[in-house]
Amino acid sequence: MSEFRVRTMADMMAAGEQADILFWVGCAGSFDERAQKITKAVAKILHAAGLKFAILGTEEACTGDPAKRAGNEFLFQMLAMQNIATLQAYEVKKMVTACPHCFNTLKNEYPELGGNFEVLHHTTLINQLLKEGKISIEGGAFKGQRITYHDSCYLGRANDIYEAPREIIEKLDAALVEMKRSKANGLCCGAGGAQMFKEAETGKTEVNLERAEDMMESKANVVAAACPFCMTMLRDGVKHNNKEQEIEVKDIAELVASAMDL
Repeated sequence: MSEFRVRTMADMMAAGEQADILFWVGCAGSFDERAQKITKAVAKILHAAGLKFAILGTEEACTGDPAKRAGNEFLFQMLAMQNIATLQAYEVKKMVTACPHCFNTLKNEYPELGGNFEVLHHTTLINQLLKEGKISIEGGAFKGQRITYHDSCYLGRANDIYEAPREIIEKLDAALVEMKRSKANGLCCGAGGAQMFKEAETGKTEVNLERAEDMMESKANVVAAACPFCMTMLRDGVKHNNKEQEIEVKDIAELVASAMDL
């Protein structure tokens, strides 16, 4: 795939253009080295689909999700109002994000502060693009592989998005194997609710190590995630069990970009 430049909303506005969709990158997707790979995969897919998309760049602030979950409502509202003002200034109507935390906050919590936007999670959009024939996966890249999918709490239980990620995996020509705890009965990775940013509380075992047991039991070669927080926790669980040679943790977007040879 030829190199392309991801444009900012400011660039587009200066050129008198309007983006079809804003790609909300999020803090993890911007600053976490592992999550940056997911960001690149999403951008490549959007570009391959011919979508005119843009990012906010340095004008994007944290959605405020970690602050809200940790109990700092004041900081959350400050960040939210700042973001809403920026989005409205650019007349943004539609957004996509690869982070379920950003997705849930933008979709469900910004409206009460005056921020009404159509917000899609990247798995929903990628599934739509595949169904519409805007992108296609040449079968065979994952043939014979066993892929299991970990449901992010903010995507599954909070927003009832269970099928889109699974439909994508099935299109990869791989065997989708479910962990014993999946969908509405899925087990949290241990990072939600701002737990990512604090020390663990005392208990018998770390949540992500418990989840690693489920992953190993599924005998999957690939664990598909759809959240940068889950990605960190699941990879740590695999590492803890010295299974890095046997189990690969990948975001759905990375699997699709790889199958499309992007």
